[in-house]
Amino acid sequence: MWHRRKRSGRIACVLLAGCVALPAMAREASTTASASEALDCAALDEQETPSSAEAWFVRSRWASHCYAFQASAVRIGVDGVRTLALSHDIEDGVEREVARFLDGPPAVHERRGGAARLSGLGGEGSPERLGAGTRHLEDFYRLRLAGESRIASRHAVRLEIEPLDDQRYGRHLWLDATTALPLKQVLLDERGRAVETFQITELRNPRLYQGGIERLSRDVDQDERAWRPGWLPDGFALQAAGTSESSHPGVEQRIYGDGLATLSLFVEVVSGQKLLKPGVHRLGVSHAAVRHSELGGRPRQVVVMGELPPAVLKRVAESIEWHGGQSTAASSSDSASSP
Repeated sequence: MWHRRKRSGRIACVLLAGCVALPAMAREASTTASASEALDCAALDEQETPSSAEAWFVRSRWASHCYAFQASAVRIGVDGVRTLALSHDIEDGVEREVARFLDGPPAVHERRGGAARLSGLGGEGSPERLGAGTRHLEDFYRLRLAGESRIASRHAVRLEIEPLDDQRYGRHLWLDATTALPLKQVLLDERGRAVETFQITELRNPRLYQGGIERLSRDVDQDERAWRPGWLPDGFALQAAGTSESSHPGVEQRIYGDGLATLSLFVEVVSGQKLLKPGVHRLGVSHAAVRHSELGGRPRQVVVMGELPPAVLKRVAESIEWHGGQSTAASSSDSASSP
C-alpha cells in the first residue's frame, strides 16, 4: 500500500489545462500522430447553406478548423461567471488556439496542431465525406433545428442535440448563420439541467483560410500501450489529438470520443508524488474519477475526466486493464529515477 495524499501536481496541471477549452471542440492533449494530411478549407466556401440539423453540425465542425478569428466570451458554470479572450489562427496550415481567462485565477490554454477534432465522425478530407460520419453520431444523439436567434449581434441558427441514452450529456448550440462558427453552447446533464453556458459576446473578423489544414492521422485502432479501458460508453473510440502545453512527463494520456463528447484518461506511476484523493470530483463543468490501483505490478494513479455523467467516468476508471508490456510513463519515470 502506498501513501495517499490530496493533490497530484502533475495530474492537477493536466486537469486544469483540460478545463479551459473552446465550445463544440473536443478536449485534446498530447497524443503524437505518426502521419498528417491536409484538410481543404477552400471546399467549405463552395458548399450550399445547410438545410438540416446534421448538415449544420457538420458545417460547424468544419468551420471551427477553417476560420481564423478573435473573440470575447463569457462562461457561466458552477464555479461562477468568467470572461475569456479567444483566438484561432492558422499559419502555413497549422492551427493555433488560445483561450485566456480575464478574471479570477489566471489561466491560459494554448493548443497547436492538426484537425484531430474531426476524428470520431468518420469523414475525412472534404465536407461531403465528413457528413457521412454523422450516421455514427445519430446512433447516440437526436439532432434537430430549433429556430433562429441573435447572438453577439449576429444572426444565429439554434441546434438541439439530445442524447439517446444516459451515458452522455445533451447540448443546445447556436451557430453563426454566416460562418457556422459556434456562438453559444448550453451543456445539459443527464437530467436535462443546464450545467454550463458558454457564449461568444463579440466575434471579430472571421476569415476563411484558403489553404489546407494539417490534419493529424494515425491508426487509432492499434493500441500499443500496455493499459486500456475494459469498458467505454457505446460509440466511444480512441482519438488522435494535437499537441498541448498540458503535456507532462510521466503521465500517459489518451482521448476517447463519440464524435461529440470526449473523455480524457490519464495513468501515471506512483513514485512519491502527491496523489489525488480517490473518488469522483467536480472540476468546473467536468468531473474527474480517480482510482489508485496495482497495474503491471506497480501502483498507479488513474484519472478519467470529461463532460459526462460521473457514474460513466467512474465505471471507465474501474475498468482499466493491464495487457503486459512497458508503458511510456513507466519508462520515463524509471529513466528519471536512475542515477
